[in-house]
Amino acid sequence: MKNFLDNDFLLNTESAKRLYHDHAAALPIIDYHCHLPPQEIAENHRFGNLTEIWLRGDHYKWRAMRFNGIDESFITGEKSDWEKFLKWAETVPYTFRNPLYHWSHLELQRYFGIDKILNPETAKEIYEICNHKLQTPDFYVLGLLKSMKVEVVCTTDDPTDSLEFHQKIKRQSPELKVLPAFRPDRAMAIADPAVFNKYLEKLEESSNITVSTFQLFLDALKNRHDFFHSIGCRVSDHGLEQFYIKKWTISELKRIFEKVRAGNIPEIEEIEIFQSALLLQFAEWDFEKNWVQQFHVGALRNNNSRMLRKLGPDTGWDSIGDFHQAKSMSNFLNQLDKENHLARTILYNNNPADNEMMATMIGNFNDGSVAGKVQWGSAWWFLDQKEGMTKQLNALSNMGLISRFIGMITDSRSFLSYPRHEYFRRILCGLFGEEIENGELPNDPDWTGKMIRDICYYNARSFFNWQ
Repeated sequence: MKNFLDNDFLLNTESAKRLYHDHAAALPIIDYHCHLPPQEIAENHRFGNLTEIWLRGDHYKWRAMRFNGIDESFITGEKSDWEKFLKWAETVPYTFRNPLYHWSHLELQRYFGIDKILNPETAKEIYEICNHKLQTPDFYVLGLLKSMKVEVVCTTDDPTDSLEFHQKIKRQSPELKVLPAFRPDRAMAIADPAVFNKYLEKLEESSNITVSTFQLFLDALKNRHDFFHSIGCRVSDHGLEQFYIKKWTISELKRIFEKVRAGNIPEIEEIEIFQSALLLQFAEWDFEKNWVQQFHVGALRNNNSRMLRKLGPDTGWDSIGDFHQAKSMSNFLNQLDKENHLARTILYNNNPADNEMMATMIGNFNDGSVAGKVQWGSAWWFLDQKEGMTKQLNALSNMGLISRFIGMITDSRSFLSYPRHEYFRRILCGLFGEEIENGELPNDPDWTGKMIRDICYYNARSFFNWQ
């Protein structure tokens, strides 16, 4: 029987062990999609305690605590940081077979050198050890990123963001690339006119353009797209339930914009027309600038309206959605491709039922101009666990070229999430190693090792055009 989280965790064959330890383990990390706060990187933030760095903003852990019957006061409420951590320690033993159990203990091992199992009996000792280390420079933000060999970070940024902290990081820490990603979801969200018009005030301020017409609205967004490019942005990102590809006319778009600007609620059809037009416009700008565009589809967000009113979005009330994806996704990509205006693209699905569809969809638009021009992104959100990653890797292998895959992202708000890359790499090497030993793949260490290195690091480094 193997020990829990030993050196060969998830590596069940000798070939898997060699692939991981010889080829994957030491590679740097390119995290091309995450939600880390750039201000904390720019200021080399020092965390006050383990609760701050580990539990604040982590809706994965919050959902588990709620599932375990923990009162909200210990999650997002007024209880002390120690009380909140203790409730998390009480929850951890109940997370067996949830990826949180693996992730939590990997994070304690990799960052803090703690091999103990977290539970109520060990909580105080672990809390004090970590808190002490967090007050030393190696455990400030930049030290944590360096310890994980993080080379590139792409944050997620609204068009109205000043990007002042990205510029500060570039001046102060040029060895670490922290680049913005253009995420214009709020510019498309016209369902609530009051919220949308409040957002336009920020857009006017950031672009210095008075947004009185639909054309000026586009001008303001283009102004911000250009600004992001000047700061080094080469990636856009979009969070969608599904693609929309409704037909429209300029007069329709003007009418819808004027209706919403006047505070009137648009019809569902009008929302889809507006979002269709904007999404294609953003894609055209991405193509013109040779950016990579990312689309995250299939999440059903903010299901609990009572808790949304109380806590706001991104607090753990989202789930997998069952939207029809294939036809609208195909139409969107084809609309761009038929004019040869399709930028390099990464597609992510939140519903595992869409796996095989995604694996085959990307093949429709890989035109030979770039290896892996259209990518099916790594298992995302509810799927970034052992089974979800394995299914994604298998479907991509069966219906595409796993050898051209650009690998893992954290999609996280936590600076302690980078062992997820290790988790992915171990699962990947485990799959290859098992098939080598079963005689399903040749025992060719040089070629297979190269493929592992490419998937874990080099494919992503080649795919993006960061300077």
